[in-house]
Amino acid sequence: MNNRITETCLIACCLFFGGAARAQAPAPAPVQKLWPTVSEVLTKAQIPLESVSVVVKEVGATDATVSLNAEKAMNPASVIKLVTTYAGLELLGPAYAWKTEVLVAGKVERGTLTGDLVLKGTGDPKLSVERFWMLLRQLRERGLDTINGDLVLDRSFFESAPHDPARFDGEPLRAYNVGPDPLLLNFKTVRFHFSPSVDDKSVSISPDVRPAQLDIVNRVKLNDGPCGEWRERVVADIQTPSATKLKLTFTGNYSRRCGEKTWNISLLDHARFIGGVFANLWRGAGGAWNGAVRIAPAPTDARLIATLESPSLAEVIRDINKYSNNVMARQLFLTLSAELNRQPGNSTDSAQLIRDWLARKGIAAPELILENGSGLSRGERISAATLAQLLEAAWKSSVMPELMSSLSLVGVDGTLRKRGKTESIAGQAHIKTGTLNDVRAMAGYVLDATGRRWIVVMMINHPNALTTQAAQDALLNAVYASAGTSIR
Repeated sequence: MNNRITETCLIACCLFFGGAARAQAPAPAPVQKLWPTVSEVLTKAQIPLESVSVVVKEVGATDATVSLNAEKAMNPASVIKLVTTYAGLELLGPAYAWKTEVLVAGKVERGTLTGDLVLKGTGDPKLSVERFWMLLRQLRERGLDTINGDLVLDRSFFESAPHDPARFDGEPLRAYNVGPDPLLLNFKTVRFHFSPSVDDKSVSISPDVRPAQLDIVNRVKLNDGPCGEWRERVVADIQTPSATKLKLTFTGNYSRRCGEKTWNISLLDHARFIGGVFANLWRGAGGAWNGAVRIAPAPTDARLIATLESPSLAEVIRDINKYSNNVMARQLFLTLSAELNRQPGNSTDSAQLIRDWLARKGIAAPELILENGSGLSRGERISAATLAQLLEAAWKSSVMPELMSSLSLVGVDGTLRKRGKTESIAGQAHIKTGTLNDVRAMAGYVLDATGRRWIVVMMINHPNALTTQAAQDALLNAVYASAGTSIR
């Protein structure tokens, strides 16, 4: 009898302690390999796994399903915009809006301002030429006809810092190289529309906005050749005969088969651009201006007469993320320190604000390097692990709907509208991508075939990175189809 009792106790103890041991056993380590479909693309592109970092993790799960070089600091290219926009939503609020103010420093009598008109900017990323024209029309409707004084540009919201548009890649005319400015008008670019003329005998070239300094000479010939890389057959030659004149000559050939195409070109510095646009639009609205452009803070006795408010931040980040707009991201990045510190915004202070914000969320991110918050940088760094933590925190945040809806929906819109259109992943993944010459990156959320939501991060830093789009697509499709189970 006693032996049976002892035996029973021993069995019970074994079951109890064995169960306890099983309960306390560590979770299985994340898989350090990739799906064969992904690995094959990387092997074909001659990219070693040490140049790749990946995290695949179900939302809400404690551990990642796949974790490859997750802690390694990588250049994320435009994926860093996720950090900037999420920080903006939480620190400024989704309803935050930028203001552009118009003030008068002088006396207005019978429609004539004897004194200066002041434009004071706070970094509105969407100050389009259409909205600027409406602001000027508002001034005309209020009775302002003539300005006998200067146009003063108050750009004190951001610290004055030198910007070389050729520094990044030697392409100073490209729209993506435009620098930030408190009075960023129309992204400081002119969009030229190319198309066959109405009579189909020549090429029509029309700008969306024409600064007063700009003279356009059109010598492009219309032909019936293939469209293809049409920009390679059109040459833009820029000359500056004087400080107040800019001559842009287009030569080359344009095919009828191209229909209508656009070319965005950054031609002038911020002050001359906004001054030239103002001069043309003000005259077009029937006003007169006798003065020059000056950069200076608004006089303390200047009187506010009109305000133009931007769309909400929740709307603005859709353009930043879906279309990967660099200068808009930089505007938001600098706005963080300008608004929260109540002093001119600068990159150093904005980067520190973001680090402090991440720390409050329990995200240490020791590897994080923020230069301008847009990804147009050789120096910015972040790890896949940090990005995964960020996306996990965002999922639990009250601003999750705003952030998630700003990401490109695969096969539907934004930078990913043409990818995966005919595959099952179409419409099932919200992703931000990033591309530089030696970088391919993506991060976001995938809704798999069973209805589970996954965080997916992939970064490749290698000279052959541009050949790995198929690896991104393979990873998204594998997560959608198998949620990681097939690689165990």
